Amino acid sequence: MLGEADRAIRLAVFDWLTRQREELGEALPRDLLAAFTLDGTRVPLIGPQGIFKPAVCELPISIATVVGGPYDDAFDAASGSLEYAYRGTDPKHRDNVGLRRAMREHVPLVYFVGIARGRYVAQYPVFIVGDDPTQLHFRVQVEDMSAALTLATAGQYDDPQTQARRAYVTRTVRQRVHQAAFRERVVRAYQERCALCSLRHRELLDAAHITPDNEADSEPTVSNGVALCKLHHAAFDRFFFAIRPDYTIEVRPSILNERDGPMLIVGLQQIHERPILLPRRQGDLPDRGRLAKRYSEFLQVV
Repeated sequence: MLGEADRAIRLAVFDWLTRQREELGEALPRDLLAAFTLDGTRVPLIGPQGIFKPAVCELPISIATVVGGPYDDAFDAASGSLEYAYRGTDPKHRDNVGLRRAMREHVPLVYFVGIARGRYVAQYPVFIVGDDPTQLHFRVQVEDMSAALTLATAGQYDDPQTQARRAYVTRTVRQRVHQAAFRERVVRAYQERCALCSLRHRELLDAAHITPDNEADSEPTVSNGVALCKLHHAAFDRFFFAIRPDYTIEVRPSILNERDGPMLIVGLQQIHERPILLPRRQGDLPDRGRLAKRYSEFLQVV
């Protein structure tokens, strides 16, 4: 069975990742993940291969995918699990053997999902819940952190309630990963600045949907998004202003006539009739058809 030292490392890693996510957001840089230290010892969390075991650990601590990389990341809706490709085609490769042991012993890992070059969303704790040598992949599920700490109790790991909860958590986390990937693509397309005020603090930037993501015709493409700071994102969602199809800002008349403090003046009133900052790539420009539809909705509000 896995030693206590290895288990302690994993708990420390989960705690550290939570703090990094709270400070930096969902997308974490690879350099940061590779530079993790514990009690003065470097414990890289990600390596050159998808399945990674630091020297201080008995078993792999993470699995990873990269954009356009060799490791498949498919979702099986029926089981609520992710499929993760073997290392190579030999089921007996030491990395595959390590994950197989992690499955048998219910050892938690981190799943780093690459959403852009050098940037990852960390899903944790994840468990290997299945092994298919014929298809050369493992099945992976994400677990609720508090529940994961009690799963070692005999009889709990594979009961129907636990399986159903893991499937639900996996679906929820997968949606969060997709949202993080959308934000990363949009913010990068706008050179990490707000399209209205040019604010460059990445942690204060969002990817605002032109067509809201709860509508049937919404798509997670850069052309359906605009990089906005959190103030302008909230104002955009509430129709305080609109972006016309000619990429010009139009502020709602009631906001223009309102009297408040300097934030209202600088943040909203002074952007009226100004053009937005645009991405460099033609294919990343905001979709004019989507802007026109949203502008018509804006006019109904004003």
